[in-house]
Amino acid sequence: MADADASIEFLPADLASGDARALELDRREFDIVRIHSSDDPLFNVAYARLWSEFGAQHEMESRAVIARRLDWHPATAVSDCWLRYEMFLVRRQGQFVAARDHTAVVTRRNGTPRAVVHLSHVLIDPAWRRTGLAGWLRAWPLQTARACLEATGCPVASPITLVAEMEHPDPQFPNRMIRLKSYEKAGFKKVEPAAVKYLQPDFRAPEEIDANGGPQPLPFGLILRRVGREHEQVIRGAEVREIVECLYRMYGTSFREQDMAAVWQTLPDYPADETEVPLVAPTE
Repeated sequence: MADADASIEFLPADLASGDARALELDRREFDIVRIHSSDDPLFNVAYARLWSEFGAQHEMESRAVIARRLDWHPATAVSDCWLRYEMFLVRRQGQFVAARDHTAVVTRRNGTPRAVVHLSHVLIDPAWRRTGLAGWLRAWPLQTARACLEATGCPVASPITLVAEMEHPDPQFPNRMIRLKSYEKAGFKKVEPAAVKYLQPDFRAPEEIDANGGPQPLPFGLILRRVGREHEQVIRGAEVREIVECLYRMYGTSFREQDMAAVWQTLPDYPADETEVPLVAPTE
């Protein structure tokens, strides 16, 4: 069954500035849990929903990989960081409403603790879209970040950055534009892609990668919410690199070293540490 700390709180202060509509959501009869183990019967429910949406597009890790990530609870040290993965499931009267998964990565570089939360997948039943629920699904991962900070002995008030990897805007894909506009309205910003050419590792199975000439990383945009710093219009190169290193450390726990090499080798081309990189609208 779910762990004792599986409850999720509705914390208005955690909402992004553009997600105030979430406060109007009728939250009665919602059953919301944090899944910490593949032994939890709700894991199969949540994973099946996410896999059916993202698996065929090579946008979701295998069940075995996700099960191993759940074992990171409450936090697991990997290299120079600590990781905590969680999956959230929302139901109402026993019916599926939404699911999301994400990973908090805590670092103490230069003695300053901070958390980066990778927003992996989110799925909302069509009946619950445009209700304000999306705002809460963007805010709840902050609770995972604080839990990871606490588990590693770091102050829960340490800086937190939410980051989503999203495809670049293209009017030919209206669903993509809807997602980008949603994050834009919420107040998220995108790292200028002309300055930082971020690549997501190849999600395909190793045998498929080998049969097709090696890894083929995909270009994505980095969509950020730097909590408490949402008003800032630039980000320094050092911070971008640290965010990306957190993502690659996370991916490196389940992807082969030779496949990860294709993305790690791009970091030297990122802007210098003190260079100010513009933060732009996600739809730009």
